Amino acid sequence: MPQDAEFASLVDAPGFDRRSFIVTALGAGFALATQPVAAQTAIVTDAAGLVAGEVGVSVRDGEMVAYRAVPAGQQKPPVVLVVSEIFGVHEYIRDVCRRLAKLGYFAVAPELFARQGDPRSIDSIPDILARITGRTPDAQVMADLDACVAWAGAQGADTGRLGITGFCWGGRITWLYCAHNPAVRAGVAWYGRLVGAVNEFTPRHPADLTGELKAPVLGLYGGLDTGIPLDTVEAMESALKRGSPAARASEIHLYDNAPHAFHADYRPSYRREDAVDGWQRLLSWLRDKGV
Repeated sequence: MPQDAEFASLVDAPGFDRRSFIVTALGAGFALATQPVAAQTAIVTDAAGLVAGEVGVSVRDGEMVAYRAVPAGQQKPPVVLVVSEIFGVHEYIRDVCRRLAKLGYFAVAPELFARQGDPRSIDSIPDILARITGRTPDAQVMADLDACVAWAGAQGADTGRLGITGFCWGGRITWLYCAHNPAVRAGVAWYGRLVGAVNEFTPRHPADLTGELKAPVLGLYGGLDTGIPLDTVEAMESALKRGSPAARASEIHLYDNAPHAFHADYRPSYRREDAVDGWQRLLSWLRDKGV
């Protein structure tokens, strides 16, 4: 399956009003659609010194499963929401949470597709797009992320120091959430789409929201990303300069020779040098913005 198939326009779908949750546990391992995993480059972060594992987060229509990693015994750690790619909260996303927790953060990655299904169990990217992500409303995602912030606060985390990062699908959501929640101090979007088809599930995109950004976003993009054309990245940079104060404080960094998913250490798209540089930029961005 070509990697750029991952970025096909999300299909329109009928309204979805199921009130129960399909995903109730995260399990272990990598999503089927990402097999075979590039084991020689996949990073494995242990949970020593952490409290890490699955939790239930109360949302308006039930309980959503999430993965949480936090330094054991640390008082009032800052919060970083971690938003997955289209593959859901599989091992890569859980490992990112542990990496952040090792650095002192309360990291939480919610299974935002919980009502629509389990993308980790589907072996076809087009099927994930059609059956899961294409039916997941942005409004639902924003509310679920708000619930995660409230839950983290109830666990003793410092939601006054709130950041968000996301990858691919989650990169787009990072831009949206930084326009949605005024409590966010900083966002880091890894190769998230900036424009796209408009429908009842995705009524607006990051390029439409530069006037509404409430927190500065660092965008990390690949110059060889076939799914996110460079002209859309350049147009976003121009729009940010005309946007809100937070938009004008945002930045986009382009890795000229990187493809899409260059941070995904478990995939052939991984580019170690760019991924390490991007991670250091993420940490500096969060710290500089008070997260």
